[in-house]
Amino acid sequence: MHNLTCAFLCATLCTTAAFAQVTEENATATQSSTEATGTTPAAWVYVSSTPAGSSVSQIEAFVAAPNGKLTPMADSPFKENVSNMAVNGKYLFGTAGNGNSIDAYWMEGNGALTYSATTNTALPGDCNPLGPLFLDHTGATLYDMEFRGDDCLNNTFVSFTVNKPSGKVKNIGNSTASDWLSLPASFIGNNVFAYSASCLGDMYWGIYGFKRGSSGLLTEISLTAAPPKPPTGYFYCPSQAAADPANHVAISMQPVNQLTFDPDKPPQLASYTADSKGNLSTTSTSANMPPTAVVDVTDLGMSPSGLLLAVSGSGGLQVFHFNGPKPITHDTGLLTTAEVDQLFWDNQNHLYAIGRTSNKLWVFTVTPTSYVQAPGSPYTINAPIAIIVQPMPRY
Repeated sequence: MHNLTCAFLCATLCTTAAFAQVTEENATATQSSTEATGTTPAAWVYVSSTPAGSSVSQIEAFVAAPNGKLTPMADSPFKENVSNMAVNGKYLFGTAGNGNSIDAYWMEGNGALTYSATTNTALPGDCNPLGPLFLDHTGATLYDMEFRGDDCLNNTFVSFTVNKPSGKVKNIGNSTASDWLSLPASFIGNNVFAYSASCLGDMYWGIYGFKRGSSGLLTEISLTAAPPKPPTGYFYCPSQAAADPANHVAISMQPVNQLTFDPDKPPQLASYTADSKGNLSTTSTSANMPPTAVVDVTDLGMSPSGLLLAVSGSGGLQVFHFNGPKPITHDTGLLTTAEVDQLFWDNQNHLYAIGRTSNKLWVFTVTPTSYVQAPGSPYTINAPIAIIVQPMPRY
């Protein structure tokens, strides 16, 4: 069943920024200017991609200026065959092309990547390939989604402790083997409880809660998290989850027709509050949840401040005001109408997003009162796979 693709998951801002691909000449000029002024970068941005005519991926790396403009790092792209990625300030971790190992790369002082270690993660009962990677707030424990159990029909989160001197990781156990997971989990501020949601059809959907133990092991909890009451003739299918720095979680809700099981209404956004046991409650209703214009939701991203929620989908990208336990409210219209598949924030109000079908990397500067596309955005990247952002400062 892990091969199922959820149909639910899977006017444009005027801007003076032209569609542009970063050239070596522009990169050199920008890098020289940055060095001359001593400007501290806003973030390092890494995109795994597949070059034209190749079956092996690489990592394209950029330095983000304070205004969001991207400059390729020296020696980028890095010839590292990885797909999903995560960063903890010191290392970039990537799921290797062989499907059963995690590679670690030291992030140098300028953001350049140096290979550090490979950990073979294959264990009896595992099924390849490895899925999304994510870390706890301290960066001490790495998690990945794997297919295993019940003849590899279900999914689980596997926990790995990170050896800080070497970057190698050690398997310390899995959360369960009976979930229908497809996405990373998102930790609330206490770094104890994490949440994920999945919408894989009329039978396989739910909101999932997990608790992080003292060793870093993530285990599933018996979660109470009732969805809001849907419109008459529909049920809500939760598809994505993103936690704020306190104890609140945004979850996208797709209204699904009870007769046809078709998602024939726009997705809506609910806000939940976690209690001391990890259970979720909500005051969201079908009437106060804002609808999105992104069609099928592909990703949610909470800003570090917890004030903004980015929502991407097959129909574009929007940003909403997140108000803790109160209803989520509208912010922007569609920032682009192209499909957007994955997004991340840095700590300086920049939102980075990739579109796999359009071969684009967008950068926007978004605050609670304004939004603008960064200079040079969008950038052209051939066959982007995944994106990860290392905000500054990184420790």
